[in-house]
Amino acid sequence: MVTIVRRSHVLAALLFAGFLGFALPAPAAEADPALATVTDLLGRQVKVHLPVRRVILGEGRQLYLVAALDTQNPIERIVGWRKDLIQSDPDTYNAYLRTFPAIARIPTFGGFEDGTFDIEQAISQRPDVIILNIEAQHATEDARYIEKLDALGIPVVYVDFRNHPMQNTEPTMRLFGKLFGKEARAEDFIAFRNQQIRRVTDVIEAHQPARPAVFIERIGGYTDDCCLSFGNENFGLFVDMAGGNNIAKGIIPTTFGQLNPEQVIVANPEHVVITSANWEAFAPGGHWVGVGPGADMAQAQQKLAWYTARAAYAGIRAQNTQAFHAIWHQFYNSPYQFVAIQQLAKWFHPSLFNDLDPEAAFRELHERFLPVPYEPGYFVSLRKPGVTP
Repeated sequence: MVTIVRRSHVLAALLFAGFLGFALPAPAAEADPALATVTDLLGRQVKVHLPVRRVILGEGRQLYLVAALDTQNPIERIVGWRKDLIQSDPDTYNAYLRTFPAIARIPTFGGFEDGTFDIEQAISQRPDVIILNIEAQHATEDARYIEKLDALGIPVVYVDFRNHPMQNTEPTMRLFGKLFGKEARAEDFIAFRNQQIRRVTDVIEAHQPARPAVFIERIGGYTDDCCLSFGNENFGLFVDMAGGNNIAKGIIPTTFGQLNPEQVIVANPEHVVITSANWEAFAPGGHWVGVGPGADMAQAQQKLAWYTARAAYAGIRAQNTQAFHAIWHQFYNSPYQFVAIQQLAKWFHPSLFNDLDPEAAFRELHERFLPVPYEPGYFVSLRKPGVTP
């Protein structure tokens, strides 16, 4: 039965390839994996041959999880990916490049959302599955990519680390685990992540501390716009879990949005947290704070100081204690959110979390799950230790 399905897929692929005007490589002569049905993060029932052997990642930053499952060789299944990791997180990409030089030979493509995805290139790689983020849904539907790929027997599944990360990260990790045949490994990672999150949330629940007002400036330095932020999701929710009060949660109704400077001044936050990264590819010489693996902390602190002069922060309480902080933006789009939650908690409630060490937790994650060594540099603050609002 599986053989019949396989042959029908090959026939459909050949017919569709002829229609497109190019030839597909011959399928590998190997035993078929078992056909199974998986449920993706949009609730779609998708038939996939498991475990998958050839995968296209609709976002290169999905490597953050892939590497925790295929730790010995995190690129062995990847036959194509979006180039966002190379551009948006070059320091992590270079860390993997040093250990796995073949990563440079993975074919890259543009995004579904901006219409630069090359479907012919994707088909030529003969993927067993294409894994997309849920925000690509409308673009893929508009271009009828799902139907075109389905005609070739190429399934598409949707995942999410970004829009509703605290709700969708675990099912996303389990879906990857099932696709890769690494369910036990995924469960180990989930258990570790939950344990680390509870090191904050259990303390907040037990002590019920006063919640400082916090403003999260999203993608600081990526653009000159002010003041991009988060509603009661993603980093906005991380603030709440860490014992803070996100001033934008009652203003921005969705995950992402924007406040005007007057709204920030009126809210008078006690902390300003900039999410930033090495964005030289997008804003050469910009005001981004290059936090991330191996970052220059002296330079990062110097660049963070620029934000204290923004008009939106004139006279706010954070100015009195220099409670300006920068944190790696990619925590918003990875299974590593617990590190951000822990660091936010230390900034907001230093006495409650004096013994909590987010660096040590992230280092442990690397040692247990990832194939590259931990390099510090993911967060920086202008406020000196021991100074409280």
